[in-house]
Amino acid sequence: MPAIRTETMTVNMGPQHPSTHGVLRIVLELDGETVLSAAPTIGYLHTGIEKTTEQKKWQQVIPLVERMDYLSAQSNSMAFCLSVERLLGVEVPERVRAIRVLLAELQRINSHLVWLGTHGMEVGAVSVMLYCFRERELLLNINEMIAGFRMFPSYMRIGGLREDLPRGFHDAVRAFLDRLPPKLDEYEDLLTENEIYRERTQGVGAISRDDAIAYGLLGPIGRASGVDYDVRKAFPYLGYETYEFAVPTQAAGDVYARYQVRVAEMRESVKICRQALERISTTGAFAVDDPRVTPPPKDRVYTEMEALIQHFLIYSQGFMVPAGEAYVPVEGPRGEHGFYVVSDGTNRPWRVKSRAPSLLACQALERMIVGGLIADVIAVIGSIDVVMGDVDR
Repeated sequence: MPAIRTETMTVNMGPQHPSTHGVLRIVLELDGETVLSAAPTIGYLHTGIEKTTEQKKWQQVIPLVERMDYLSAQSNSMAFCLSVERLLGVEVPERVRAIRVLLAELQRINSHLVWLGTHGMEVGAVSVMLYCFRERELLLNINEMIAGFRMFPSYMRIGGLREDLPRGFHDAVRAFLDRLPPKLDEYEDLLTENEIYRERTQGVGAISRDDAIAYGLLGPIGRASGVDYDVRKAFPYLGYETYEFAVPTQAAGDVYARYQVRVAEMRESVKICRQALERISTTGAFAVDDPRVTPPPKDRVYTEMEALIQHFLIYSQGFMVPAGEAYVPVEGPRGEHGFYVVSDGTNRPWRVKSRAPSLLACQALERMIVGGLIADVIAVIGSIDVVMGDVDR
């Protein structure tokens, strides 16, 4: 009998695809159902945010950076503020530090809920998405309470916060923290021992600890491969060294391990939020007492000429930041995240460069999916929690 001739097939997955978490295109070479090669292609969502920041005054950059990784807006603005505050040499009050920690951890839970819901839906567990978005809605309500905006509150500002916490904030956060742990149990009841989910995720998209380090995969992806690194522990900021929490890790490095790490991280974030909430008084300082960056209170603006002039200058011309460069990393929902900020001594940044964990995750996709099945590609993409706004910035 003559030998059967076979040939590979090249197909595009994306950029218009419901499960690539944005406009990500992957050129796949297939031998039947097996992936022989994969070439991720990025750039379809390019917004030029980093370049746009050079045309904005320092405080005006915050709404831009919040829209890079649109699932971790509070972490983005916090990272940018910390870098600029280092250049300014200002230290925010303890109350502001605790509020920032609280909001960043709530943002981490928010992001992980979106990840868990969409990832579950992509592998066939549709109910999980409905469960997760039920709790996420409560976090969006808290964002709306503090700033009037649900996804991009722009509440953190250079030198502190936009305004003081509203009445009822403590009660709303406490109610959410009391509600979430039993709901996390519900998510795990649906997935952790689910035979179908385990078949779809265990041994799929595995990456070794050494490869994770080589690719710069930090955050939940790296910790799922045994990389015990967390910026909050290694380079504490905002007083994280004073909070008690664990850094969950796994060794398998597969899709299931990433799921386990993120669920455990949500539980640890609840612990941090409870500690931070206890440190936040109902009223108090919400910005640094520095006339260079903080506008005077409105009652003084209406009664004192000096305060009126200061208010006018800050809002019309902005403030000057001393020449220099700074990078303060934070632990975002997707790993180490931060902004390398360069100032030339004017009222606008000379350069703002983001360390985007989603970009590094896209880079490692080929390593994770080659040799697997095409059906597993979706599970792997979901497990790395990529946000294309973070990649194409």
